[in-house]
Amino acid sequence: MDFRVKDSSRIRRFPSPHDGLRAMAERAPQAEALAASWVGIFRPLAARVYSLRRRIATITVAVITGLLFVHVMFGVNGMIVYKQKRIEYKSLQKRIALEQKENDLYAQRIQGLQTDEKAIEKEAREQLRYLRPGEYVYVPSVAATPAPPANHSAKK
Repeated sequence: MDFRVKDSSRIRRFPSPHDGLRAMAERAPQAEALAASWVGIFRPLAARVYSLRRRIATITVAVITGLLFVHVMFGVNGMIVYKQKRIEYKSLQKRIALEQKENDLYAQRIQGLQTDEKAIEKEAREQLRYLRPGEYVYVPSVAATPAPPANHSAKK
């Protein structure tokens, strides 16, 4: 394979460092004029900002303080959310205490049913309706309440 270039005029020539310096030196007056025009435009603005620097700093600090206050009060973990979570925590603590009391009562009842003969007899009489020989159970009759008449008229 032959990689020779037939037309050498088509080869791009890299600029030398001297060419870059020469081009920069040729454009230096234009750059100075542009810089002078920018200074003429921005110097009054810079002087005005410099004279107002204390006001600008005070306003900036006030705005940042306000934003921080809003974030602390109403943000994702702000004071409002914190108070709601605290109320929820207290209600859950009360619920846990009630559930613990109920568990203790059940534990005492279970312990009594496992060891106390009188507790076993009481449960057998109440739940299973067991009787001793010679005992009778009196069950009160349920008074039948009459059903209200089926009246489809509107009430006044």
